[in-house]
Amino acid sequence: MAKKWGQRVRNWMANKMDLPQDVMMDLPRITMIGQIHIYVENHRGLLSFTDKELRLLLKQGQLLIKGNGFVIKTILPEEILLEGKIDQVTYINDNAGGTK
Repeated sequence: MAKKWGQRVRNWMANKMDLPQDVMMDLPRITMIGQIHIYVENHRGLLSFTDKELRLLLKQGQLLIKGNGFVIKTILPEEILLEGKIDQVTYINDNAGGTK
């Protein structure tokens, strides 16, 4: 119950104060340029990387990016710039714990 109340307060504050929801709700910001670049901000860490797949940890779940020829151009604690041919971007919701 406290989680839902906190979520409502954050939504209300974001709307009333005209703040970006990604900042208030701790959501990732994903910027793609065609199929060649993807920039992800506000992630929680790199889980795995190959030249065909990148997996990032998010506050809730994971982000899976598939393609080929991947090269990490920039990596910072909460930001990553990936270059290559991007075929698929999938958000994996983590409800395994059963919490609401």
